[in-house]
Amino acid sequence: MLTLGCARNEVDSEELAGRLSGGGWDLVDLEGDNASPDVIVVNTCGFVESAKKDSVDTLLAAADTGAKVVAVGCMAERYGAELAESLPEASAVLGFDHYPDLAERLGDIVQGHAIPSHTPVDRRTLLPITPVQRQEAATDVTVPGHGWGPRVMRKRLDDAPVASLKIASGCDRRCSFCAIPSFRGSFVSRIPDEIVAEGAWLAEQGVRELVLVSENSTSYGKDLGREHAGQGALEAVLTRLAAIPGIDRVRVSYLQPAETRPNLVRAIATTEGVADYFDMSFQHSSETVLRRMRRFGNTESFLGLVKQIRELSPAAGIRSNVIVGFPGETEDDVDELARFLTEAKLDAVGVFGYSDEDGTEAENLGDKLDADTIGARVARISALVEELTTQRAEDRIGSEVVVLIEREESEDEDCSGRAAHQAPEVDGECVVVDGEDGPAVEDLVVGDLVRCRVIDSEGVDLVVEPLEVIPRAAVASP
Repeated sequence: MLTLGCARNEVDSEELAGRLSGGGWDLVDLEGDNASPDVIVVNTCGFVESAKKDSVDTLLAAADTGAKVVAVGCMAERYGAELAESLPEASAVLGFDHYPDLAERLGDIVQGHAIPSHTPVDRRTLLPITPVQRQEAATDVTVPGHGWGPRVMRKRLDDAPVASLKIASGCDRRCSFCAIPSFRGSFVSRIPDEIVAEGAWLAEQGVRELVLVSENSTSYGKDLGREHAGQGALEAVLTRLAAIPGIDRVRVSYLQPAETRPNLVRAIATTEGVADYFDMSFQHSSETVLRRMRRFGNTESFLGLVKQIRELSPAAGIRSNVIVGFPGETEDDVDELARFLTEAKLDAVGVFGYSDEDGTEAENLGDKLDADTIGARVARISALVEELTTQRAEDRIGSEVVVLIEREESEDEDCSGRAAHQAPEVDGECVVVDGEDGPAVEDLVVGDLVRCRVIDSEGVDLVVEPLEVIPRAAVASP
C-alpha cells in the first residue's frame, strides 16, 4: 500500500490495511528482498495540481512492477471513471464506497474480473444539510477513517512513536478556492468514546504522541447533539486523550481561525499533556481577499487571536499557510499580508501561489493574475517568512524544550526529533547533540521523550542538548 497526501490519508490507509488484513491479505514491504505483491493499492491525493501529478506518477511506477494496480483515495474519488480512462495502467479506480469491501474487490481483480470504475458524486449531497441529523444518516454512508469498532479496524503501517488520529471528516465551509468538501463530503464528527478507544489502542502500539486530524477540527462536536456538542466538545476530548496512560502529547491540527474561541485557545495552551501548538488556517489577512475566498477575518482580528495565544503561552508554536496571487489581489493586499506576518511572528508558514482548482468558485472569478506576478509575490512573501521564522527560532535559544526522538544517531544522520511547537513533516525539527551533562546522544532511541536545552538554531530547526530522559507512563493493559 502506497500513501500520498496528508495525514488524513495516512489514517485512511491504516484503516484500509486493517480491513485488508482482516480479509486475508498480507501486506508486504516493496523495498523488501522478497517483495512480489499481487496488488499495489495507491491511496492518491487530489488536492492541487502537483499532488495529482505525484499520484499519477506513483500509479505508473507501481504498474511497472508487473503487479495489479488499484487507485483509491481522493483523486480516485474526485475523478473516478475519468481517471480510469486516462490511466489504463490501473486495473481499477475505486471510490470511498468500495472501502468496506476492498478485500473482496482486490480478490476479484486478481482473478481477472473487471470492476466498474467509481462514478463521482458531490458527497455533500449524501448527508442531511442539518448537522445534528447526520450521525444516524452517516451509518449508511462510507466515511473513511471512521471504521473503528468492537474489533480493531486499523493496522499500523510503521512503528513511529507518533500517529495521526482522525476526529472528524468533511467540511461545511465553502472556501471559494477549495474543492475538498465536494469529494470528502459534509462535516461528520466521530463519537468521543470511539476516538478515545482508538487513542488507547495506539498507545498499546507504542505511540507517545497523537496528532488529531480532520478537515476542520474547530467544528468538532457540532453534529453530535446536546450530549456531546457545544463549546466544550473538542476541549473534553483533548482532556480525555491526554489522560490515556502512555500518551505523553496530544496535538491538534487544522484549526479554523473564525471558529477558534477563547475556551479552546485556553485548553490547548494550558492543558497538561496537550501541545501548546496552534495550526491556524489564516490563508491571507487582507479582508478584501478573504471575502473573495469566502472566508472571515482580517489582520487585526488575526493579530488579536495570536495575542490571546501568546498571553497564555508565550512559547506556543503557531503555524499557518497563506495563498498569494488570488484573483483580484492587489499590491496593497500583499502589503497587508506582509504586515500581518511581520507582527504575528509565526513559527512556520507555508507559502503557496494560487492556481485554479476544478469545480471551485474561484476558477470562474475574474481579475486573474499572470504566472509571473504570482511567482514574484510568492518569492517576496517566502523571503519574508524565512527571515521571520528564522528569528523566531533564534529567540528560543536558551530555553528548554521536550523533544520526542524520531531518528537515532547514525553514521549518516544526526539524532533528531520534535518539540511541542513542531508538528510532523510540516515544521522544523530539533537536532540533538551531546552536552556537558545529561544522557549521551548515542544512547537515545526512537520514542524517547527528552528534556533538552536549546543551544543554537539553523533556520527553523533548533540545535538542542539533552538534559534528561522522561520516563513513559505505564500503558493500560488491553
